[in-house]
Amino acid sequence: MLSDNSTPETNEKLEATISLQKNGKSFYWASQFLGREMAKNATKIYAFCRVLDDMADGDIKDGPARLDHMQQKLRQKTGVSDPVLEDFLPFIDELKLPKQAVTDLIEGLLQDQKQVLLKSEAELIQYSYHVAGTVGWMMCPVLKCKNNNAFAFALDLGIAMQLTNIARDVYEDACMGRRYLPSNWVDNLSPSQIIEAAKDPNSKKANLIKRAILKLLDLSDTYYDSGIKGLVLLPWKANLAIAIAAFVYRQIGIQLRRNQVNWYKGRTVTSNFVKFQSSCAALPFLFARFKTLPKHNPKLHQPLAEKLASL
Repeated sequence: MLSDNSTPETNEKLEATISLQKNGKSFYWASQFLGREMAKNATKIYAFCRVLDDMADGDIKDGPARLDHMQQKLRQKTGVSDPVLEDFLPFIDELKLPKQAVTDLIEGLLQDQKQVLLKSEAELIQYSYHVAGTVGWMMCPVLKCKNNNAFAFALDLGIAMQLTNIARDVYEDACMGRRYLPSNWVDNLSPSQIIEAAKDPNSKKANLIKRAILKLLDLSDTYYDSGIKGLVLLPWKANLAIAIAAFVYRQIGIQLRRNQVNWYKGRTVTSNFVKFQSSCAALPFLFARFKTLPKHNPKLHQPLAEKLASL
C-alpha cells in the first residue's frame, strides 16, 4: 500500500532502488556518483534487467514463456503483451534506447533455458554480449553519451563484467546444470562432474577448472582494459561513476586470484571497505580525458562480427 505522500512513480522508483541495493551492491555503490537523473534512469534499466533475469531463472511464474512473448512482441510487434515490457517501452522511447539491445538481451536469457554447455571462447563472448554487453549498450543514452564510438567500448565493459560473473559462479552455475567455461578449456566436463570435483580441490579435474577460471579472468581483463579506456567518451560524471563500477566489479576477479581461485567455496564477494579502495583506484583514470581519444581494437569483436554487421 502506498503512503499518503507517495505516488505510483515514487513507489516504482523506491522498488527499483531496493532491488539495486539488494541484488546489485556494486552497481548501487557506483550509482551514488551519478547525478540524480542518470542514477534514476540507470536504476530503472537495472530493475528491468533484473526482472528478466529472474524470469529466466524461474524465480517468476511462467518466466521463460513470458520472455518468449516479449521477444515476439519486440521482433514482430504483435503477439501477447506483457506488463513488464509494456511498462518499459515508454522509457525506451523517451530515452531512445536501442530496442535491438533489449531483443538481444532476451535472446541471451532464452539461451539459458536450453542445456548450457558452451563449446568455445567465441561462444563465450557471444553469450556475454547477449546478457551483459547489451546492457552496456543501453546505458550509453542513459549516460548522455554523444560519441557514437562509445558503443564498442560499452559492449566490452559489459562483456568483461559478465566474464567476471561466470568466473565467480562456476560452482553455482554447475548446480543449475550450466557450464559456461568452454568445453575445450575443461576437457568437456559436465556440470555434475564440476560439482563432484568441488569435493576434492586437489584433484586433477578441480585444478583443470582452476586453470580455466584463470584463463577466463585474463580474458575479462582484456575486455576491462578496453571498456575502461573508452570511458573518456562519456560525460565526466558518468565517466567517474562507471569507472568506479568497473573497478569494484573487477575486484571480484582480483580476490579470486588472491584466494588461489577457490571456486569450490562458493561466491567471492567484496566488502564495503574494498569497494571504497577500488573506487579510489578509479579516480586517476579521469585524467585520461586529457589525452588522445582511444581507438577500439576490432579483434575483440571478431566473435560478434555477424551480429554487429546487422546493426
